[in-house]
Amino acid sequence: MNGSSLMATSFHSSTTDSSTRHVFQRIRHELKRRWATVIRRENLGGDMLRLTFGGPDLADFNSPAFDDHIKLFLPADDTPIRSAPMDALVGRHYTPRYYDPATGELAIDFYLHETGVVTTWATQAQPGDEIVIGGPRGSTLPPNDFDWYVLAGDETALPAMARRLEELPAGKTAIALVEVARPGAEIPLPSQAAVTVIWVHRETASDSLADSLARLQLPPGEGYAWIASEASAARAARQVMIEQHGLPREWVRASGYWKRGESDQHVKLED
Repeated sequence: MNGSSLMATSFHSSTTDSSTRHVFQRIRHELKRRWATVIRRENLGGDMLRLTFGGPDLADFNSPAFDDHIKLFLPADDTPIRSAPMDALVGRHYTPRYYDPATGELAIDFYLHETGVVTTWATQAQPGDEIVIGGPRGSTLPPNDFDWYVLAGDETALPAMARRLEELPAGKTAIALVEVARPGAEIPLPSQAAVTVIWVHRETASDSLADSLARLQLPPGEGYAWIASEASAARAARQVMIEQHGLPREWVRASGYWKRGESDQHVKLED
């Protein structure tokens, strides 16, 4: 694997003999910054926009995990990016939606929320525009030997959730709980797996993400939960999966993809 090193970690509950199951692969990547050029833009519906990038620097790009995160770097002002010092660029975290090694194309989906440096740039970006991409630094690949999977999050998590569902093989079971602003903000979430998708609308729902997770009827067997949203909401949702649904802590991965009142937050939530 070019520029990467692989480790395997077995997570298992202290209450069940599963020491040979649920092996998570951890991969470290050589940290690089790459120039990339917009080659296509596509409105996905709702509040989501896809930009597809190309360029020779992407030839060795690698993103094996559905929730990998990279940083997109841009000038904070109107300075042309090729004229701006690299250490003066502003970076924001995003998820690689897919990478095609055959064509060297990288797709990134943007949630068009309140304005920010990268969001503003994305809404105006056209083929030929350039950006600098850093990472990913590392990847964690959950195994496919769980009985079921739960994915929960808001619009910032949609690219990772959509990628995970797309990559799940036939014969797997998943529940996707997605919080969006309003009816009509949903996007297609195709999968070969047996997936139940639950859409929650913030404008009309009084329940939090944690409340919605608490009401879930989970399938029998062992499951893995992945959660990403605003940091405090993701933390509360993680506790529901552990304390109410009884998942071992190692089988619940939660991240704060943003934090209210702050910018450029990407926080892994652990005890």
